[in-house]
Amino acid sequence: MSNTNDMTYRTLGTSGLMVSTVGLGCNNFGMRIDAEATRRVVDAAIDAGITLFDTSDSYGESEVYLAEALGDRRDQVVIATKFGSDLRGANGPDWNARGSRRYIRRAVERSLKRLNTDHIDLYQLHKPDPNTPMEETLAALTELVRDGLVRYIGSSNLAGWQIADAEWIARTNGTERFISAQNLYSFIERGVESEVIPACETYGVGMLPYFPLASGLLTGKYQRGQEPPADGRIAAWGMNAMLNDRNFDLVDSLTAFAQERGVTLLDVAMGGLAAQSTVASVIAGATSAEQVRANAAAGLWLPTAEDQQALRALLG
Repeated sequence: MSNTNDMTYRTLGTSGLMVSTVGLGCNNFGMRIDAEATRRVVDAAIDAGITLFDTSDSYGESEVYLAEALGDRRDQVVIATKFGSDLRGANGPDWNARGSRRYIRRAVERSLKRLNTDHIDLYQLHKPDPNTPMEETLAALTELVRDGLVRYIGSSNLAGWQIADAEWIARTNGTERFISAQNLYSFIERGVESEVIPACETYGVGMLPYFPLASGLLTGKYQRGQEPPADGRIAAWGMNAMLNDRNFDLVDSLTAFAQERGVTLLDVAMGGLAAQSTVASVIAGATSAEQVRANAAAGLWLPTAEDQQALRALLG
């Protein structure tokens, strides 16, 4: 397979880990698409120059499907997976302490086996664990790095103060630090801009937005006043509340913004987000090769300084 693309690559935060500007979210693997469709999506991603493949031990059989689709190409990509979600006993009893040293060891061993690899490039705490001190979580993750099982560590769904707290703990105790923060972020959902993004800027943490297309709203897939497609994420996940006038007004404004510049709404949603402060790679899921190619191309749209100023004014 030839790899002819214009993909760009960036460091993840202030680390030395290079990732593609557009990443592939693997949450559909084994859930919305089967093994053969997964292989087509992975092939298209690699052909488009995408190197960051983001999954989780909580995405059903996603890790297994990803490993099978990659085959002998594992060393060509950056595998990011997560731990800390409720697996309903798959890692044995955890008593809601899934950031503990005991649990992390169980989780990484299972993920390594499912991913058919001897190391994970980016291992991420999927959500805060209120029952385990962050000192213990970072110490346990540091052991994994020193044992060669994990290369870098990151967080997901932490608040801004938790990102700052983890940074302070890492500096104070001399442990590995979170180099990335994976949070919900799109031009529809901008809550991270108030505290999470400033924390990432202050401490050199790379932002990895998930759901950058707002579950399809920023692709033009949904129309005001119409029932959502049954095969779409919004209908499948019961998120019809997103289909409100405020969001459709914003989609209309962003569409007009795109048309004025001769680009598409998808270009603005992906490339515009990739141009935001601290964003390293925009992680978008896909169920087809066509979606992968479209997302990869859209993420490479580079807004000018004037474009970004106009976009900020539009978003308010």
